[in-house]
Amino acid sequence: MRKHKSDRVITILTLLLLVIGLVVIYAIGPMRVNFMNAAYGSELEENYFFVHQLVSVAFSVGAFVVAFKFPYEKLRKFSKVVMIFGLVMCAILEVAALAGSGLAKCELGACRWINLGSFGSLQPAEILKLGLVLYLAQLAAVRKKEGKLETSDFFVPAGVYSGLALFFTVILQKDLGTGVAIMAIILGILFMSGIKTRIFMMILGVILVGGVLAIITSPHRMERILTYANGDEADNYHIENALIAIGTGGVTGVGVGNSVQATGYLPESINDSVFAIMGETFGFIGLMAVVMIFMILLSRILGVVERGEDMEHRLVAAGVFSWVLVQTAVNMMAMTGLIPLTGITLPLLSYGGTSMMFVATGLGLIAQLSCYTRRVVKKNEKKSYSSRGVREARR
Repeated sequence: MRKHKSDRVITILTLLLLVIGLVVIYAIGPMRVNFMNAAYGSELEENYFFVHQLVSVAFSVGAFVVAFKFPYEKLRKFSKVVMIFGLVMCAILEVAALAGSGLAKCELGACRWINLGSFGSLQPAEILKLGLVLYLAQLAAVRKKEGKLETSDFFVPAGVYSGLALFFTVILQKDLGTGVAIMAIILGILFMSGIKTRIFMMILGVILVGGVLAIITSPHRMERILTYANGDEADNYHIENALIAIGTGGVTGVGVGNSVQATGYLPESINDSVFAIMGETFGFIGLMAVVMIFMILLSRILGVVERGEDMEHRLVAAGVFSWVLVQTAVNMMAMTGLIPLTGITLPLLSYGGTSMMFVATGLGLIAQLSCYTRRVVKKNEKKSYSSRGVREARR
C-alpha cells in the first residue's frame, strides 16, 4: 500500500470539538466551582475546571499526534497488551475498592476511577474501549485471512476478552453507559468482518438478552427505566432540567457565561449534561452546528471503513466509528429525553481527561489509516498511473 495524504478534515474537526468543549468549560466552570464550594464546603479556585480541562486538551492533542505518527504496523503488535493492561487496571481498581483503599475513587456508589493524586484520576474502562478496538480488529482480520473467522479460534478468545470487559464495566463498575459503547465496538467490528448474518444475529441476541438482564437485576437501573416511563417531572429531575436548559436557549442561546442551569440546577453540568448546557448557551443553531460537526466527522471515519485497502484497517475504523457514534448518540438522546438517562460522556466535549484522551487517540489512529485508502476516481476523470497521481489525497 502506498501512503498518501491523510484526511485533514478528521484532524480539523477533532481540534474544533476540543476547542468548543474548552470554551464551554471556561464559561460554566466558575459556576460549577461556586456550587461545589457552597454544597460540599470545598475551596476550589474559580478557574479550577478550566485549568484541568486545558491540561486534558493538551494531553488529548498529544495523544492524537502520537496515534497519527506512530506506525500502525508497529502499534498492532501491542494490541493484546493494551487489552490486557485495561483488564489488569480494572482488576486493580476492584481490589482497591474492596480493600477501602484511597487508590479507588468512588462516587454515587460506583468505583470507576483510579486515584492518581495530584495528577487527577484514570478511568480504566476507557483503556478497554481502545484495547477492544485494536485486539478484536487484529484477531478478526487474521482469522478471516486464515479462513477461521467463524470457528472457535476466533470466538473463544474474542468472547473471553469481550466478556471480561463487559463484566468489569457493567457488573462491577455499574457503568451501563460504557457497557453500551463496548457492545457497539464488538458488534461494529463483527458486522464489518463479514461474519455470516445468522451468526451475527445470534451474537446480537445474546448481547441484548445480557443487557436486559443487567437492567432488571439492578435496582437503580430499573428505577431509571420506571422513572422515565412514569414521566413524572419530580422523578425526572435530571431530564426535565436538561430540557429546560435547551428550551431556555431558544434559537440563538443566552450567550457565553449566562447559563442558569449550570449554577446547580442541572446535575453533572460539565460532564454528562454538557450537551444541554451548550443548548442553553448557544441555542438551537449552536446545537445543530455541533451535531453537524459530529455527522461530518463520522462520515469521514466511515469513508476509511469503506475504502480501506487492508481489512484490519477497516475493522479498526469500524470499531472507532461504532464507539464514537453510539457514545455521541446515547448522550444526546438522553439529554433530549428520547431515552432513559444513562451516564455517558459526550466525546471531546465533556469535562474529564481519560475519556477525551482515548477518543482522541482513536481518532488520531483513524487519521493515520486514512493515508491508506483507495482513491475514488470521479466520472470522466482520467486515471493517472504516475507516482504523483497515486500519492494524491483519496477524496
